[in-house]
Amino acid sequence: MKILQGVSAFYPAFSFGGPVRVSYDISKQLSKRGNEVTIFTTDAYDMEKRLKVGSSYYKKNGIRIKYSKNIIYETHINFFLAPELVPLVKQEIRQFDVIHLHGYRGFLSFIIAYYARKYNIPYVLQAHGSLPRIETGKRLKLIYDAFFGYRMLRDASKVIALSQIESQQYRNMGVPKEKIRIIPNGIDLSEYADLPSKGEFKKKFNITQDKKIILYVGRIHKIKGIDFLLKAFAYLINKMNLKDVLLVVVGPDDGYLHEVKSLSASLGVSKSILFTGLISNKDKISAYVDSSICCYLNPNEPFGLVSLEAAISKLPVVVSEGTPMSEIVKRGGFGFSIKYGDVLSLVKIMETFLKDEKLVNKLGKCGREYVFENFCWDIIIDKYELLYGDICACG
Repeated sequence: MKILQGVSAFYPAFSFGGPVRVSYDISKQLSKRGNEVTIFTTDAYDMEKRLKVGSSYYKKNGIRIKYSKNIIYETHINFFLAPELVPLVKQEIRQFDVIHLHGYRGFLSFIIAYYARKYNIPYVLQAHGSLPRIETGKRLKLIYDAFFGYRMLRDASKVIALSQIESQQYRNMGVPKEKIRIIPNGIDLSEYADLPSKGEFKKKFNITQDKKIILYVGRIHKIKGIDFLLKAFAYLINKMNLKDVLLVVVGPDDGYLHEVKSLSASLGVSKSILFTGLISNKDKISAYVDSSICCYLNPNEPFGLVSLEAAISKLPVVVSEGTPMSEIVKRGGFGFSIKYGDVLSLVKIMETFLKDEKLVNKLGKCGREYVFENFCWDIIIDKYELLYGDICACG
């Protein structure tokens, strides 16, 4: 099949989070199976930098990639504006059998959806958790939905939900149940086949080997629950006098780093926190291996690849109740979920893992086995190819 994947940012712009990683892994796996995969995306690398690309297509792991100049990034709604995409899409879209749009609210998505409708090319839409109108940018999201969003959902051949929770979000937006396919994200198991030795991360980042690490991995954004984590961490340090603990925050600033550092200072724990910024995948895996627990507490997280990465690295996790990952963590037996904002419950769980290495090892083993058995990309790509085939046959 000739497949077009549309995503606002693509390899190597992993600072923009899950959709970039997932769209890259899907495209790579589809290409391995002999599909012709093309990416339409922007040259965004992070909130400030742009990729240095020309006008030609690039090739990566068999994927054809066309980067278009991005002239603005609106952080409130993750909106990328790339006007030169319009003539590109208009000229080339008719060559594809099927289109997969990653992201619901975005310039690239509605431009591709418009021309897909015009030229009768079937498309599937994967929102990646962007459907809820949380307070950040709520008014802009309402406007987008009224003018573009509802029609995009209506005209999609199918929509992809990561979980039952996201499936219900689609239904709340008026999408009929029969149009929704639930396909979870996968993980590249080859990257975790041989884990690094313990101590490598601590050595590289000058952390004494006796320090216990509480780990956060992800964008430093207001919605991610980092303030909740900081309050619980401060309780451990100030109220329980646990001085041999370090909070390691791995990930790029997404407009919230200044507030996080200010809160850290006001809580008196700045000297007990390490901000690494964006690091290599190798170093990230080493961070998982050297930690006692991974906290990923976004109450609106649509899925949460970080939790799977931690689990396959033998690290237990704690997530927020009511999220898709809370269901997975319970089934896999590799961590706990708590009510968002319940500081004392989070403190108790963190303390348990910091003091009970046998429990860490037990849950870590469960997590690694569960991810290997359930989130292999081969299993998940079967579902994507079946979905594409179905909508092409119906078209």
